[in-house]
Amino acid sequence: MLNITLPDGSVRELPVGSTGYDLAAGISEGLARNALAVRVNGEIRDLHRALPDTATVEILTWRDEGGKSTYWHSSAHLMAEALEALYPGVKLAIGPAIENGFYYDVDLGEGRSISSEDFPAIEKKMLELAKNKSKYERREVPKAEAIAYFTEKADPYKLELLENLEDGNITFYTQGGFTDLCRGPHIPDTGTIKAAKLMNVAGAYWRGDEKNKQLTRLYGITFPKATELAEYLERLEEAKRRDHRKLGKELKLFTFSERVGAGLPLWLPKGTALRERLEQFLRKAQVKAGYLPVVTPHIGAKELYVTSGHYEKYGADSFQPIKTPNPGEEFFLKPMNCPHHCEIYKSEPRSYRDLPVRLAEFGTVYRYEQSGELHGLTRVRGFTQDDAHIFCLPEQVKEEFQKVIDLVLYVFKALGFSDFTAQISLRDPENTTKYIGSDKNWALAEAAITESAAEKGLTTVTELGEAAFYGPKLDFMVRDALGRRWQLGTIQVDYNLPERFELEYVAPDNTKQRPVMIHRAPFGSLERFVAVLIEHCAGNFPLWLTPEQFIILPISDKFIDYAKQVKAQLEAADLRGTVDARDERIGRKIRDAEMSKIPYLLVVGEKEAEAGQVGVRKHGEGDLGAMNVAAFVASVQQQMAEAMAQ
Repeated sequence: MLNITLPDGSVRELPVGSTGYDLAAGISEGLARNALAVRVNGEIRDLHRALPDTATVEILTWRDEGGKSTYWHSSAHLMAEALEALYPGVKLAIGPAIENGFYYDVDLGEGRSISSEDFPAIEKKMLELAKNKSKYERREVPKAEAIAYFTEKADPYKLELLENLEDGNITFYTQGGFTDLCRGPHIPDTGTIKAAKLMNVAGAYWRGDEKNKQLTRLYGITFPKATELAEYLERLEEAKRRDHRKLGKELKLFTFSERVGAGLPLWLPKGTALRERLEQFLRKAQVKAGYLPVVTPHIGAKELYVTSGHYEKYGADSFQPIKTPNPGEEFFLKPMNCPHHCEIYKSEPRSYRDLPVRLAEFGTVYRYEQSGELHGLTRVRGFTQDDAHIFCLPEQVKEEFQKVIDLVLYVFKALGFSDFTAQISLRDPENTTKYIGSDKNWALAEAAITESAAEKGLTTVTELGEAAFYGPKLDFMVRDALGRRWQLGTIQVDYNLPERFELEYVAPDNTKQRPVMIHRAPFGSLERFVAVLIEHCAGNFPLWLTPEQFIILPISDKFIDYAKQVKAQLEAADLRGTVDARDERIGRKIRDAEMSKIPYLLVVGEKEAEAGQVGVRKHGEGDLGAMNVAAFVASVQQQMAEAMAQ
């Protein structure tokens, strides 16, 4: 018998040779019907593969990320089968699942192309093939047989992939009349694919190398129900309406200029006010938590980044060096703040009694992102990190790490991000050459993160190969109002930079020891955070944060002076807003203010001026009636206090 442990810790006995499907069927008929794959000891596998003994097994359905990923990977194979039927002789490269759907890179051959006009025919063929309920069958194949198969098909891309695969580790998957080189896993059969939509077509160089041939990359997405596809397409339309680039322009938050340079945002007055409020909010929390503010230059000598390892790892992604009149002297635009903070720590002797030392900076850094990867505020070449580095004793690591978790959670709660997962990002055990530092230090750092997340009760996933080159991370993956996932806050444990910079403290026995370094950024970068926040709340920022909390709308020029008096009263109470003194009808003023998403519209005319009142309209809700100015101030202040106290 097999002993199988379920995620809840319970153990089930199954006959040797049992599959994930057998396990699901033994739990419930409904689970077996909805099961798509299984996670066995952390590895996702086909539902119908035999289970090993003493394994921990999780049944994956459409509700699970692993289930969706498997479903979309299988859909990529279904699309490839449809393409082979519609475009005889097409050569296939790679077709992975992505966060929302999948793509396949294909070589259509000379003189052939695919445009959006061809999408309906491909979608129709995919669903026609899906109705056959063809099983995805896995087969281990000798390398010689695999080479012979793709040689016969004259597929140079699969043959090139085979060059790096070892004999004995090669698998084929077949569904219907289609066979592909693939590690898997896949869903049981094509029958669960009920709705298909091709989303985009683009060019993509083979293996991402512009020296190679450009292939056609076809993006698609599938669902188990047609209603789910319709809901997804509606969310995409809503995403367009919420696009931070569109709203940023409409709300006059930021702009870009070709003369300034691609990927270098210019913050307009309202955007600057928003950004400064975010900084003030976090600065206040950091002071309470014992952080010390510092400021470092925008450039650093090349040797600084050679010492830190950033030059070796990120030199290609940096701007070209700044050469001075002194021969051999080079500076770089700062790609990271941490090397500078190491030098600040090192600027004076430290005792164990001084630790932890918490250095915080809103530091602007620069990285030369490729122009094709730039995207509004989410991918830029110059951005400001809410960066801090904690230098602590080894025995303080877990406590400090957990305090940072508390700070990140405080930030998320204040800004309305309630749906998130903590991703434990570890190094790739199969390729440790990408990282610096000893195995011992990596083990200590990874243990500190894993234990801290568990003790704080965080919902976590573990991803191998996602660590920074100097240490593992806890990345906070936040879902916005549209269900999209963003990586925002991050915390990292680092035993390596203290060694590279020879950082020390005097221990109780008077020996010199190395501190441990914790990197943290609750926002991640202000630019990216603001972009996500704009789209999450559709530009309707929390009242305490929004650049303009009110706008006063005089019915005519006769009441502009009264409007200015009201504005002065509100500003004296630390509320922010303006007077719309334009020679426009009141209806036009109200429409424009609503479009600008200002929370409170205060209409003033003869009646309000005589009574010392304002007519209050709330954005998105309409008329709330007349209110005394002092009562309005008290109401707004109470709302902000309650929001910050939650």
